[in-house]
Amino acid sequence: MTATRFLARMSLDTETGAALSDTRIRLLEEIGRKGSINQAAKAVPLSYKAAWDAIDVLNNLSPEPLVLRVAGGRQGGGTQLTDYGRRIVAMYRALELEYQQTLDRLALRLHEIDGTDIPSFQKLMHRMSMKTSARNQFSGPITGLRLGGVDYEVRIRLDEQHEIVAVITKASAENLGLAIGKEVFALVKSSSVMLANYRSLKLSARNQLWGEVSQIRHGPVSSEVSLTLASGRNVTSTLTSESCESLGLEVGGSACAFFKSSSVILATYE
Repeated sequence: MTATRFLARMSLDTETGAALSDTRIRLLEEIGRKGSINQAAKAVPLSYKAAWDAIDVLNNLSPEPLVLRVAGGRQGGGTQLTDYGRRIVAMYRALELEYQQTLDRLALRLHEIDGTDIPSFQKLMHRMSMKTSARNQFSGPITGLRLGGVDYEVRIRLDEQHEIVAVITKASAENLGLAIGKEVFALVKSSSVMLANYRSLKLSARNQLWGEVSQIRHGPVSSEVSLTLASGRNVTSTLTSESCESLGLEVGGSACAFFKSSSVILATYE
């Protein structure tokens, strides 16, 4: 009987879920080779937007940035893989090699296992995978929990300078098993993020993240603006092109991304 061959498609999980996959690693490798996210995206292949979305997620979930925008290069700027990013890529490829060798050994013995239903197993794994459409994905430990009637106020540490606040129901907090120090995913739709660029402006929104405008994607109706925080994490807002123009936003300028605590969705992984 011919042995079934399994091909390793490895992902590395954190306490908040999948962080690294083969596609993201190949994107990092191409950035390291080409110094351009546009050229790297074409080589993977990915759309330019999908490539930047992946980089934003990686930088937001990583303790150190894996990719940095740098001055100079074509069109006034380039993209650089950090030393930390290169170490992550090397570690992933080394683990992937071990993973493939283990799967090869398993495949050689598969015919000895009675009642094996590989297609059903693969279908189950596919259904259990999770993706989210939320543009902004952060992870961090819970630093504060406060019960207020039927709601819980949850504070999540993003980095040394920033926390965000979520308000969820008591039932949801209990279902997620929230506790101080527990790592959680915080998801915020880009349409829920608003922008301001006057520090004297007073806002009622609990979450206010100041950063540098790192990218503006203009559209005929809507525009997408990304801010980079001092820690390298990114937050993205979708607003009307008219609003973007009236704010006078420019790459390299300073702006505040603000959103309500009720706009933050929390998720955990057991």
